[in-house]
Amino acid sequence: MSQDKVFDQPREASDFKFGQEVVTVFDDMVSRSVPFYGEIQRMISEIGQDFAVKGSNLYDLGCSTGASLILLDNAIDDKVKFIGLDDSDEMLKKCDKKLQKNGIKRDYELSYADLNKGVNIENASVVNLCLTLQFIRPLNREQLVKDIYDGMNENGCLILTEKVLGEDSLFNRLFIKYYYDMKRRHNYSDMEISQKREALENVLIPYKLEENKALLAKCGFKSIDVFFKWYNFCGIIAVK
Repeated sequence: MSQDKVFDQPREASDFKFGQEVVTVFDDMVSRSVPFYGEIQRMISEIGQDFAVKGSNLYDLGCSTGASLILLDNAIDDKVKFIGLDDSDEMLKKCDKKLQKNGIKRDYELSYADLNKGVNIENASVVNLCLTLQFIRPLNREQLVKDIYDGMNENGCLILTEKVLGEDSLFNRLFIKYYYDMKRRHNYSDMEISQKREALENVLIPYKLEENKALLAKCGFKSIDVFFKWYNFCGIIAVK
């Protein structure tokens, strides 16, 4: 695993992109930047195992390098087709290599998709949005979630993991402070934290937890609950 050094030197300000520079170090970046990332992925595979239905499709929207798909493949015994979508060709290439290296044992397809333009979902028992919806423009999020809902089978499950804002400005400030302390414990310098924050400012737009839950309810999901929460990160499960 290549170490994340993307922001360890001064650089001109620019928006964060999932290009080759990030793809090369993405696995290290996300494991050091997202609290309990390994446990979140394990929980996703656990939930997916219970909701995946034989003969259906499982979608990973924003599949990145395939971490979720690899664990889900190991967890699910039934014949379920995996479909991974991402708007980074570099990510899709890396994902395919990792799936092959890990001996994926099922039919799967990986495709380019700009989720800001919506998505075509068919015969889905499980849809995974792991740290993806936060990168969709706010004006486009409702349509994306509605597309997911419409393409899901009855009792299908949406697994949504997101960075979130605190419900109160006091807690929001505290949670961000605790989060940056975590990044320092994972050996990120203050310059790396600052430069990445600036790069993400116009790209990653978090909602409050309750705003995400309200969006899911508005789009039709009947059962919604939180399965993970760590300061300003959360995991939500929603069932059609």
